[in-house]
Amino acid sequence: MRRALIAAAAMSAAALTTTSALAQYPERPITMIVAYSAGGGTDIAARTLVPYIEKYLGEDATITVVNRTGAGGEIGFTALAMAEPDGYTIGFINAPNILTIPIQRETRYSMDDIEPVANIVYDPGGFSVLPDAGINTLDELVTYAKENPGEVSYGTTGIGSDDHLAALAFERLAGIEMNHVPFDGNADVRAALLGGHIDLGSGNVSEMIPDANAGNVVLLGQMAEERWEGAPDVPTFQEQGFDIVIGSNRAIGAPAGFPEDALAQLSEAIEKAVQDPEFREQAEKQDLALAFQGSEEFAQTLGRLQQQFEALWESEPWVE
Repeated sequence: MRRALIAAAAMSAAALTTTSALAQYPERPITMIVAYSAGGGTDIAARTLVPYIEKYLGEDATITVVNRTGAGGEIGFTALAMAEPDGYTIGFINAPNILTIPIQRETRYSMDDIEPVANIVYDPGGFSVLPDAGINTLDELVTYAKENPGEVSYGTTGIGSDDHLAALAFERLAGIEMNHVPFDGNADVRAALLGGHIDLGSGNVSEMIPDANAGNVVLLGQMAEERWEGAPDVPTFQEQGFDIVIGSNRAIGAPAGFPEDALAQLSEAIEKAVQDPEFREQAEKQDLALAFQGSEEFAQTLGRLQQQFEALWESEPWVE
């Protein structure tokens, strides 16, 4: 009897310790890895969201954004996948990049190494040019590219990115050839376009719309089934006769093996953060195309995309 009481007391103490540890999460700062350069769409989304995740994790929660750029996102994705799954490293992950990179080349990570936590943004692709280019529609772009084969240079966030796959799809449909220039992030693509170093920026609409509204660029179209509410005056590619629907998922992931209790708290905090009216107001100001999905739904989305891109690679490899 005495032994049973001692065992029961020990179990109760362990339960209290576990509950106490859970209640204290996070006990130290959390690192959020962003695989693209500061000032780009992913970085802006991360830095806009972070204060609200902190708010719902607890008053002592601190999340530090760290940019780990390069290789089309592979460096950052690898750092996330290889991080200690102790609850204190998370990251923004981008599809299709995180899916297509291991398809096109050998990598040190796979999707088995990463736990999908939540999708935050779905951002349709688009093309933009400088106003003095004299190009205002996709048809005019095609005409110019046919008259100057291989001379139109376009920037993307890397080989196999949604920007790159979108441009390749457009080349195939339009029967043209352009010159690809990959960069480490959208901020670099924007700088190259505005500086006149490339002729066309292939990126996501939310990243282009501020410059389009300011008259710095002409946004030729958006690759969505319907016009995004943040760019209601920009026609879709389908409206202009090019059946291309491609975009970017910007989401939060964690290293596989992330503690379940911590993951549950983090997931709940993220969902509350995305629904926070103040965050949504900030997101609108930052032109973030919000499209929240919880972990299960987002994992299913990634699974469908994985199958699509593997099939595409088998039929039309995109490595140049």
